[in-house]
Amino acid sequence: MILDLFAGPGGWSRALSVLGVRDIGLEWDEWACKTRSAAGQLTVRTDVARYPTRPFVGRTPGLIASPPCQAWSMAGKRLGLVDQPLVHAAVEDLAAGRDTRERLLAACRDERSLLAAEPMRYLHALHTAGEPEWVAMEEVPDVLPLWKQYAAVLRRWGFSVWTGILNAADYGVPQTRRRAILIASRVQAAEPPAPTHAQVAEPESLFGPGRARWVSMAEALGWGATDRPVPTVCAGGGPGGGPEPFPSGSRKTLSDARNRGTWTPRPDGIILHPCRETTSWTAPHVHLGNRPANHQAPPATAEAHRWSWSLRSNNQANATIRRADEPAGTLFFGHRANECTWVPEPATSRPEDAQSPAVPDPIRITAREAGILQTFPADYPWAGNKGQQFSQIGNAVPPLLAARLLAPHLRAPLDPDDFALAA
Repeated sequence: MILDLFAGPGGWSRALSVLGVRDIGLEWDEWACKTRSAAGQLTVRTDVARYPTRPFVGRTPGLIASPPCQAWSMAGKRLGLVDQPLVHAAVEDLAAGRDTRERLLAACRDERSLLAAEPMRYLHALHTAGEPEWVAMEEVPDVLPLWKQYAAVLRRWGFSVWTGILNAADYGVPQTRRRAILIASRVQAAEPPAPTHAQVAEPESLFGPGRARWVSMAEALGWGATDRPVPTVCAGGGPGGGPEPFPSGSRKTLSDARNRGTWTPRPDGIILHPCRETTSWTAPHVHLGNRPANHQAPPATAEAHRWSWSLRSNNQANATIRRADEPAGTLFFGHRANECTWVPEPATSRPEDAQSPAVPDPIRITAREAGILQTFPADYPWAGNKGQQFSQIGNAVPPLLAARLLAPHLRAPLDPDDFALAA
């Protein structure tokens, strides 16, 4: 079996199912387990830190691990960074067969920090049986030094290992989500998958195939259809997980891009109105989730052309804001679930437009929209209330990125059309 530690709502599992394989996931969160059950995924609801390794020894060719990131994430207090020496000590001890977790856990500032060492407990047990054949692990970028420690141990055990930071947008995910990745294999050279997308489309050349332009939120959600690419902004960053192209709080890039088109929401879909073109594109009828009954969408008139739509990650001063014709920033929710909103911005620099009383109200993102931006199917069966759903979505691995990482290990062909989003 393929073992998925901290399986969450099924990002890795969804990828494996598309590739024709199943895993068994260990997960503690009640609502993530219910989501997995509704999606038909095998799950053991348990504490990964307490579950025995014995049932998996001798039958596990692949191990996947995405430990909880709250202790390390920029969205939290980041006490995992304070606890980092303790986590490294736990990994070193577990790799040698010494279980010092109880003593080290007592010294941790955040009890979740030590969960990042749990994969080594499973790896050490499996190693006694010559397993697994391959390993894939994912976490927030600050965990990369820990992955390098894992890599040193795995190389001693005969694995080829690669560690680094990958940008999900480089693999067709409509989100510039940067993550620390570890890939290891006993039977082939470990290396990251070749990027399929770039911030600016790259044509084919004598040196290899080209890359498509990054997928925008509008494209992923089915907002607008055209026989030519929607323009994009080139503003720093690069393939292979470079810095975020539009840093948190960046307003200059957005203001430079305001005249590229306008999305106007309405109850049955989206209309894309280019401000400087004569053509207008109307999207198919895309259900955008439950809106307030009294929500009045602005009319598709010249007045609506004054506004464009962007996704604001939260209500903090340094919130990441991206236009709908760009990929989203990293989606994270938790206590900020209800603050991730579609916000209108002037599509023109005329002062009188900025003061127009007809400005549309901000609209909260729906779980369906957020799930699509993580490359889950539009009908994925998220369980729980809104807060519980958003928490699962923000913590999940984008299935499309997971599939790109896993396909070489499984020797399985990957058809990106299997990850059609808003259809």
